[in-house]
Amino acid sequence: MNIADGYHALAPGKVASVVTYVQMTARPEWIDGEFAGGLTAMDLTDLGPYRAMFRRVGENWLWFSRLRATDEQLRERVGRPGYQVLLFLDGRGFVELDRTAEDEVEISLFGLAPGETGHGLGRAMMAHALRIAWAGGTRRVWLHTCTLDDPRALGFYRKMGFRAYARGIEIADDPRLKGYLPETAAPQVPIIG
Repeated sequence: MNIADGYHALAPGKVASVVTYVQMTARPEWIDGEFAGGLTAMDLTDLGPYRAMFRRVGENWLWFSRLRATDEQLRERVGRPGYQVLLFLDGRGFVELDRTAEDEVEISLFGLAPGETGHGLGRAMMAHALRIAWAGGTRRVWLHTCTLDDPRALGFYRKMGFRAYARGIEIADDPRLKGYLPETAAPQVPIIG
């Protein structure tokens, strides 16, 4: 779909973001260094702790995709073969790896809890995630970030070795108006309802 150049008004109750897709097509050598912590599989038998972690990491950035999903939809997504939900340092961050495609891995989610950024933990978590992602016959690792994410996210991914290859626009119902997140979430994004 092509959108004409210029400004485009959104309906009340909507939010929009510019999405940037990034990828790496070769395993970076830097991930073989010594890094603190590690990743452990998250127990998904009870989705409550998973949703709490998702909310804790993403509330400031209007992450809502997993919050609007029913338990059945969420179990179908995170429970499929080739999909991993991994905790970093007992919950200081988490990452989701989607290896359902034959030779590529999507980092579906990557985030640190509030107060954990800026201390080198993101680099350590990414190193652990990339070692897992590049195991086997992987030819490409990719992810997307957007303008509703931490403003440092895109720069961080580029520093880790990802290169931008596409851009898009996402428009969605404001999750605060739908009750998925409190109205106090992401105060940097005004509610227009």
